[in-house]
Order: sequence, then structure tokens, then C-alpha cells
Amino acid sequence: MLASFSFLLLLVCHFHGLSHAAVPAAGGDGQFIYNGFTGAGLDLDGMAVVEPDGKLQLTNVTSQLKGHAFHPAPLRFHDEAPSASAQNGSTARSFSTTFVFGIAAEYVTVSGNGLAFFVAPSKNLSAASPSQFLGLFNSENNGNASNRVFAVELDTILNPEFRDINSNHVGVDVNGLVSVAAAPAGYYAADDGGFKNLSLYSGDAMQVWVEYDGAAAALNVTLAPAEAPRPKRPLISIAVDLSAVVSDTAYVGLSSSTGPFRTRHYVLGWSFALGGSAAPALDYAKLPKMPRAAAAKHRPRALDVALPVATPLLALAAVACASLLAWRRLRYAELREDWEVEFGPHRFKYRDLFHATGGFSGERLLGVGGFGRVYRGVLRESKTEVAVKVVSHDARQGMRQFVAEVVSIGRLRHRNVVQLLGYCRRRGELLLVYDYMPNGSLDRWLYGGHGEAPPPLTLSWEQRLRAIRGVASGLVYLHEEWEQVVIHRDVKASNVLLDADMNARLGDFGLARLYDRGAGAGGPQSTHVVGTMGYLAPELAHTRRVTPATDVFAFGAFVLEVACGRRPIERGGGGDGDGDGRFVLVDWVLELWHAGALADAVDARLRGGFPAEEAELVLMLGLLCSHPVPGERPPMRQVVKYLDGDAPLPEPPRAYRSFTALATMHNVGFDSYAASYPSSSATGTSVGDVSSVHSGGK
Repeated sequence: MLASFSFLLLLVCHFHGLSHAAVPAAGGDGQFIYNGFTGAGLDLDGMAVVEPDGKLQLTNVTSQLKGHAFHPAPLRFHDEAPSASAQNGSTARSFSTTFVFGIAAEYVTVSGNGLAFFVAPSKNLSAASPSQFLGLFNSENNGNASNRVFAVELDTILNPEFRDINSNHVGVDVNGLVSVAAAPAGYYAADDGGFKNLSLYSGDAMQVWVEYDGAAAALNVTLAPAEAPRPKRPLISIAVDLSAVVSDTAYVGLSSSTGPFRTRHYVLGWSFALGGSAAPALDYAKLPKMPRAAAAKHRPRALDVALPVATPLLALAAVACASLLAWRRLRYAELREDWEVEFGPHRFKYRDLFHATGGFSGERLLGVGGFGRVYRGVLRESKTEVAVKVVSHDARQGMRQFVAEVVSIGRLRHRNVVQLLGYCRRRGELLLVYDYMPNGSLDRWLYGGHGEAPPPLTLSWEQRLRAIRGVASGLVYLHEEWEQVVIHRDVKASNVLLDADMNARLGDFGLARLYDRGAGAGGPQSTHVVGTMGYLAPELAHTRRVTPATDVFAFGAFVLEVACGRRPIERGGGGDGDGDGRFVLVDWVLELWHAGALADAVDARLRGGFPAEEAELVLMLGLLCSHPVPGERPPMRQVVKYLDGDAPLPEPPRAYRSFTALATMHNVGFDSYAASYPSSSATGTSVGDVSSVHSGGK
């Protein structure tokens, strides 16, 4: 009798444990459910841990790392039915999954990178990179069909190299991070069917449903707040055949990674079903809760004030008045330190910037990027139009030196350089105030807005040439005419802004380096190589030393970009590529020059509306400035002479058939979104983490 009771007790305990554990995988029914992850037996790597209350924390605030969580057993994703599209002759089975997640960012304006659900042939993702690669791919294998990886990403950073639609979106990825379908994060309400936006990094719990129909080769992805009714209309619904993508036997998992911003990624519950059945419903009552700190930042402050019930009416009124005054002070509170007295004329009051931007209204938002948000504003007293950029900062990271450098950049005065008017510090944010450029970035006029809208108009050849001359003049001022040598380090079309008269002005000095004249021709040395792929001079890979010649190389890429209407490096370039699916602009122009058809490189949208000799001179100048050997590049003052016709332009050596090996840098070791404040040697300084003013990011 006692033995039978003990056996029954053990059986009850076993089935109770299944509420938090998974049903076995390959060879079984392929179904599991985790209502919290205590005792779940997941395979974890990287930063991933299960917290005592059952939350799965994929990443903590450590920068540039990754974390993975795998259901431990493999699943069989293929049946025996033939499929013409499948490489192994079988059809991928239907599957369904749902999970509840939360992303807790330290700052309300920016977040670290997002997270993803994925199906992969192996649990070994050691070669995957963090940051924008989400711990799934790296710069070498991103986009390769041999990856056999399917993923649904919840991305909180805009990465132009992956053609992201914005910095808060859901995407469907097949073998790489250029999504086959994407949509802004949100859901279609059940009551009126209207679309409601969601902020992925708000700290609130949200639920995702991913459903794949193997017979119809169709995928639905749905997003909604946790515990809200599931929307009837999916956020994403596309036709995609995964038969040739997922392996016969594969693993399912969750992945996340961190970049430069302090962010935590949590998963509270997860279920999965392979075959025709839906993933088991999660029991919200058993799920752990998001950390209180993440939820508290959205709670009105008045809810945290406990008013004594027995307090006399007069005392209650006094407390209310005091609370109101304190709230008003906190609303406009700034961070000031004694050393900022010397920078007083360059400091703006937060109250003035708050009112200038309509309380940082979404209607005034000009752009959002990896480093923050940019708002259009009008200063009350002067009626001056300004652009206010809000970026995160850490007071421990050499802030005094950083502000000194911001003020130094603010003293630049040139008709082709965007004026930095001043700054303001408030809690964990730094606000930078610039002249407002009503026509936005040159990048927008060449390509449109992040793939969502066509360019406003086709720029004429005269407008393009004027922009090239303007940027060249601005670089001469920075390199040779100001009191210090300024190396911009990120010359490109998206960082060239157009004023009301379509005059080009070089902006975004977020990566700029300053050093004294006579400090040596070599320039300061950086511990990090930063910038944008396609514009980075090849010598930076081994010297880590920035010089005027590195700006000249980027200017050469910019010249070709503006004249040809194409980016320096494009994926899927076909026959014009470099052998790994990339189109390399400088090599293409070089080949046309060797073929005697250099003018064919000019943007076809101009329909021949340009002087052929002038166009060839500009293209040859772009090739000369893009020379892989720094000593062969002309200084910017000489470049201006070539453009003005005051000196004959030498031809590049015809022995060069390709610049790719030396002039095109691979992503390994480069982070185009990360720049640290004190990343310099004793001879130079770095104005870090301030991205482009009007384009909203890199």
C-alpha cells in the first residue's frame, strides 16, 4: 500500500514537472511547451541564463556578446512527399510556435539589438557575430544558401546594409538578415481592425505567433501585447517554401545579441508544435513577470506617490503642490557639473529645446537611427530652425573631454559644413543642436527613403557636380584651413545635407578626430576602426591610423556614388560583383574605363543630360581618390584644382585591373555603429557616438 502511494506520488510530480518542460523531439510528436523555464533543460550558450523566477535571459547589458537557447532535441522537419523545389526531394512539414518576450532598454530613445526565433541544422553558432548579426550569421556567411537557417527577427536597430525598413520591425529571414518580408512592429486590433504600433524595446511583455503551412508553402507572423486577444489578421503573411531551407533534421531556438547600448532580452514562455496542430497555448498565470524596473519607466509618477489617508486637507494640498513643483523641475531637469562653466555659451537649456520641438513630438521626428532620434524645432526667441539630436551617453565615459570636443567642432565655420550650435545634457541623454537643413540628405535624393519612397526628384548633373565641389571645399577647410586638423572619417552621401538652396554641407562629425598641426603627418591612431563599409580606406585594417588620405579615399567613393547613382558596395550585383554576390562600384567604373566606355557609368536617370568630358573627369577623379595606395591619392586642395580646371588630372595607372583586394574592406573587425569616446592615443581625440543629423543614422 505504501509502495503504491509512493509510486502514485512520483507519477503526479512527474506530470506536474511537464508544465515547465518539453515533450521529446525527433522521433516523437515534435511538441513542447515551457510556461517559464525553471527546470526546462534547455541547451544554453553565450550569455543566456535561466533566472531563479523562471525567466530566460538571453542577453544582459554586456556589450558585443550573444546568447542562444535551444530546445535540446532535434526535430524532423521533412516528410516523404516529393517536392520539386526541395533539394532533398521532400516537403518541409508544417509547424507552429509562439513565445512571450520582453526587451528592456536602459534608455527610452535607443535600444540594443533585438532577438529572433530560428530553425538551424546545428546548435553550433560559435562563428556567428553579435550586434547587428543577432548571433545567427557573420559577415562571411550572411546570405549564403548553405546556412539552411530560417528565422523571424524582432529587430530594434536600423541596419542599412540589411535594407532594414526602420529601427522597430519584424522580419522574416532566410539564410541571411536581408529579410524576405518585413513590417513595422504592431498589430491589427480585434475591435476595429486598425493598426496599432508597438515599441519592441518598451520593456512590456509581447507575444509572437509563427505559423508555417508546408502544403501551401505559406507563412504567417502575428504580434500582440501579452495576454491581449490574438489578432485575427497577421502582421506578415507571405508565400515562402522552406523545403529547400530547413534541414531534414534541425533544431529550434531563440537567439539575441548586444551592441553598444545596455539592453536585456527576456523570454517568459515558449511552445512549439510540428505537423498540422497549433502550438499549445501558454498559461499566462504561470509565466514569470518582466523586471519591475523595465515596466516602471512607463508608469505615471503620481502612481508611485502614496498619500496618507489620515492627512489633514491642508497638508494634503501642500503635498500636492510640492509634488507638482517637483514634477515640473524634473521635467526640465538638466545634468550640470562645475567644469561646464567654460562651455556656457554653447549650452542650451533643456526647457528651450523641449518647447522648440513640441515636447519632442512624433510629428517633428526627422529620423531614427542606431544612436538616437532627430527632431526638427524652432527656437522661441530667435525663431531659428534647428535639428535636435537625442543620443544616449554615459557620464563615466570621459564626458568632460567629449563635451570639449563637441564645443571645438561647434567652432567650425564654413559654407559647406553643417553648423553644430551647441549641446545639452539631461540624465542619460545628450542633446546636440544643429542648423536645420530643409532638403535633408543627399542620400535621400539619390535613392529615396530607406526603400519606402522614391527620390523626390532626379538630381541634375549640375546639382551633383555642385555637391561634389561643395564637399571637396569643406574637406579642404577641415584638413588645411582650421586651427586643428579635422579628419571626418565618414564622408558619404547620407552625411551630406542640402540647405534650402540645394547647397551641399558636410555633416555628422560623430566619428571625427582632431589633432594639432605639427603633431605628425601620420595622424592619431584609433583602437577601433569605425565608419561605413565601402568608404573605409584599405590601410586602416593594419595601421589603425586616420589621416587626411583616409578621408580622400572616402571622398573618392562619394564622387563615384553621386556620379553613378549607385552605392559603393551593393549585394546581389550579378556579373558586376566581386565573386561573393557583391557589386563593387569602383571596380565596375574601372572596367568601363579600360573598355573605353567610361561615360556609361553615369547615372542612367540623367538620360545623357551631361557634358561627356566633364563627366569623365569626375569619374577619373573618383578613381584617383580611390587608389589603394595612400601616397597616390591627391590632397583635397589639389582635388579642388582638378575640379575647377586649374590643373590637369593625371590618369590612374592602367596596370590596375581591380581595386577590390585592397580597396574593399570586409566587415570583420569593423563596427559601423560603434565608436567609443576615449578611443584615441595621446595625440588625438574622438568625438564619438553621434550619428548623422537628418538621415537619422548610419
